Amino acid sequence: MTNAFEKFYKKSISGRRAVIKKSANLSPSELKLFENALGSQNADQIIENVVGTYELPLGIATNFVVNGRQVVVPMAVEEPSVVAAASNAAKLCKATGGFKTKASKPEMIGQIQLVKVKNPASALKKIIKEKKNLVKIANSRDPLLVKYGGGARDIEAKTIFAGRKKMVIIYLTVDVRDAMGANAVNTMCEAIAPELERMSGGIARLRIISNLAVKRTAKAKAVWKKKDLEKSAKGTGMTGQEIVDAIIESYELAENDIYRCATHNKGIMNGVDAIAVACGQDWRAIEAGAHAFAAKTGQYKSLTKYSKDKQGNLVGEIEIPVAVGIVGGAIKAQPLAQLCVKLTGVKTAQELGEIIAAVGLAQNFAALRALSTEGIQRGHMRLHARMQGEKK
Repeated sequence: MTNAFEKFYKKSISGRRAVIKKSANLSPSELKLFENALGSQNADQIIENVVGTYELPLGIATNFVVNGRQVVVPMAVEEPSVVAAASNAAKLCKATGGFKTKASKPEMIGQIQLVKVKNPASALKKIIKEKKNLVKIANSRDPLLVKYGGGARDIEAKTIFAGRKKMVIIYLTVDVRDAMGANAVNTMCEAIAPELERMSGGIARLRIISNLAVKRTAKAKAVWKKKDLEKSAKGTGMTGQEIVDAIIESYELAENDIYRCATHNKGIMNGVDAIAVACGQDWRAIEAGAHAFAAKTGQYKSLTKYSKDKQGNLVGEIEIPVAVGIVGGAIKAQPLAQLCVKLTGVKTAQELGEIIAAVGLAQNFAALRALSTEGIQRGHMRLHARMQGEKK
């Protein structure tokens, strides 16, 4: 696969499709999806008041090695340099084994809001005492999920102040397996709401999934050798050690300045959103969860961190919530999204989450490297110029 994808960016569109066809063993009908996958009729089944479809460029980020496996990364994005930057970042860490990743269990959190509870403390005790029964009720609403090893796992409860009033909030943890999980979690929240009302004497208002998926995260780590960084930055006059130090200093600015941090984390999401869109994921949920996760300490922080190993090489790490699915949801109605998931070669939603985390780290590294050496505009504006038909 490595040889087939070498100089991938220099091939024609048909040439790139030929490489993808061979690498993923695509059928002629699957290959045809790259030309017109959705169509107005399919679109009309997904949202309301359809008048047509809106296309984004779909590219392939190359050079990714994730947990020892070479991975094809589909990216749907309108911003120039995103695909090239991710590919280059992945290439620069191949010598150290690429990206090491690990995902947590696919557990999502649902919330039930109880208002007008006269005795919140007593209600909390009753709810916790009855949580096994509540979990049983929740699971009765989705026996198929339970059959495949998922289902409701736990219930937590707390009180919060809303002005002068207290309300009781219930947190339902659900293992959603290979689904994103919104439908399953929302259904379970609805199922236990009447029982919670009975126990508390209150009224159940909101019964919905949370997009802050703190129990469903993916971590990725990579090492970039300082000598490879120096080779890649010829013409800047910087040594590899200087580049490592500059990238770490750039990260430290984001970690301590919210104005920089917003742009820093946006750069991460350039990669995360692009693969999420390509694979038919709810990228808005992923985006919201990522930024909330960045602020979980009460201060908005970087989703990545950088340090040096004993040899002075650059070590990059990321942890990000990844509420993604490979079954059910919108992906079911989007043939091209299904094809993009196939291209990645994943078998579980956890694997897809791990690849997404690796892409986010790669994208962030690429941005920091550019900012710390030649400046972000050099390559970025060259691609903008090409997009606008200018010749330089």
